[in-house]
Amino acid sequence: MKTLYQYLVPFLLLISAQAIANNATVYFNGDILTMEGSEPKYVEAVVVKDGKIAFTGNMQDAMNQAGNNPSLQDLKGKTLLPSFIDAWGHFTLIAQNTLSVNLGYFSSKPPHTTQELIARLKAEAKPLNGWVVGSEYADAFLTDGPLTIEQLDKAFPNQPVFVNNISTITGIVNTAGLKKLGFTKATKVSQGMLPVDPKTGKLTGVLIGDPNFEATAKVFGKFSADLTLQTYRNAEKIYLSNGFTTAQSYQTTAQDIQNMRQASVNKKVNIDLIALPTYDVVDKLLAANPQYPFGVYTDVKGGFKVAGMMVPTDGAPQLRLAYFSKPYADTTGLPKDWRGIDAAPQDLVDRYAKLAYEKNIQYFAYSNGDAGIDITLSAIAKAIRETGISDDRRTTISHSFFVRNDQLDQYKSNKIIAQFMPNHIWMYGDVYKKILGDERANNMVPLAWAKAKGLQVGIHNDNPSSGPSALFTMWTAVNRQIYDGQTLGADQRTDPYSALRGFTVVPAYMYREEAYKGSITPGKLADLVVLDRNPLKVDPMTIKDIQVLETIKNGKQLYVRQ
Repeated sequence: MKTLYQYLVPFLLLISAQAIANNATVYFNGDILTMEGSEPKYVEAVVVKDGKIAFTGNMQDAMNQAGNNPSLQDLKGKTLLPSFIDAWGHFTLIAQNTLSVNLGYFSSKPPHTTQELIARLKAEAKPLNGWVVGSEYADAFLTDGPLTIEQLDKAFPNQPVFVNNISTITGIVNTAGLKKLGFTKATKVSQGMLPVDPKTGKLTGVLIGDPNFEATAKVFGKFSADLTLQTYRNAEKIYLSNGFTTAQSYQTTAQDIQNMRQASVNKKVNIDLIALPTYDVVDKLLAANPQYPFGVYTDVKGGFKVAGMMVPTDGAPQLRLAYFSKPYADTTGLPKDWRGIDAAPQDLVDRYAKLAYEKNIQYFAYSNGDAGIDITLSAIAKAIRETGISDDRRTTISHSFFVRNDQLDQYKSNKIIAQFMPNHIWMYGDVYKKILGDERANNMVPLAWAKAKGLQVGIHNDNPSSGPSALFTMWTAVNRQIYDGQTLGADQRTDPYSALRGFTVVPAYMYREEAYKGSITPGKLADLVVLDRNPLKVDPMTIKDIQVLETIKNGKQLYVRQ
């Protein structure tokens, strides 16, 4: 008996080891859309091994490739895609906002009136550093107009309250908040303003530009390392629940970069994190390390990296801060022939574009109005001439809201990626018609023009400046519907497959990650998302209602919809 036991135990251990060693998973019985090529391509089955795509093809060959006892994942008619890649957003700001009350149109209980908003603040806010804090507020979605300081004072006579706008550029505080911040009519503001009510002669509580940025910093304060990690994990859940396995944070500080790196290296966050600092932070990184490893992940399967440098040229168009070649149609309250603000002088933009090309640091511009885009295009063309470097550096102009048709030709010739944010159509389409006129409004985010010219066209959320859903943004790109139900510039619509490419193949290419992300291709990472319906087969008006059921990173299931 003892002898039999001695032989049996090793035999059973060997069988168990073989079963454990075969970690293959086979996905089948659904719409498996690989995102390979310019036209939709489907396969019958996918095999995942060791965190990578091992095989795509028919079911019989998949089972042969999978080996003994694979895990079988029956999709039951659902849709499998490569997971979404965040091309432009604020991971660290989203993390911070998880400490506030989410008042956005995409929240679980979006407020429709100012009273509903105030009721949610009262019911849900957990005071932070002595403040009641709300985020993602947008007055356009409230039926009774914008929130006022009088309403906040009545509801919170002694408690400081800060409500940040979805744009993150403006916000509003109550009188107690103004006092706590130390803002008065005498406060000097370099960029932005503290509006005064002409009837009362008092501050309205509205914060625009620098005052709002200062308020945000003071209200949230500095986090402990533990709280920072907690907010990062909170943000990661938001990304995963929306099908993202790569998140970006632009305008990152040196401290943000350190925090993101530590969270990734210590495996506190499982999705890939990408930092995109502004040029001044890049100067500091290069001063500390002239050979700073831009574009290099901390791990062979991803992790954290600093993608390159960001150089902004103008501001938010809905606030009439974007820089245009022709005046705004509505200049009420502004100087005659107002064209917006060029946020950076041409020589500064020229200098950093040349530095980027010389040192092979990927260049990301932030340009909104056509004149702001002209500044960037001029700098890139000059950098190419002076360095003699004309190869594809994956140079990107983000937002590109009001790019002209002739400017897109320069995108093409200088190998520039157009990164569009379609959700501004839904959120501010009516505003743009008023302040810019029909022609410029109708041709904003010109996806059709860009596709016709054969450009690499990406799309993004710029979360939290719009909601976190890739599918909602695709819906906007395909339908171009404004919040009030109108269609803005139907001729500039794109098709659902191109919209999907904008969140998969194109951002993978943009980040120089096309060899291992962006499509379901053997050898690439098994970064996948399961949807309840196929965006290519539903009524285009229902794309925004498609649900993310499961998100997979490196072959591991990180999110399942409950």
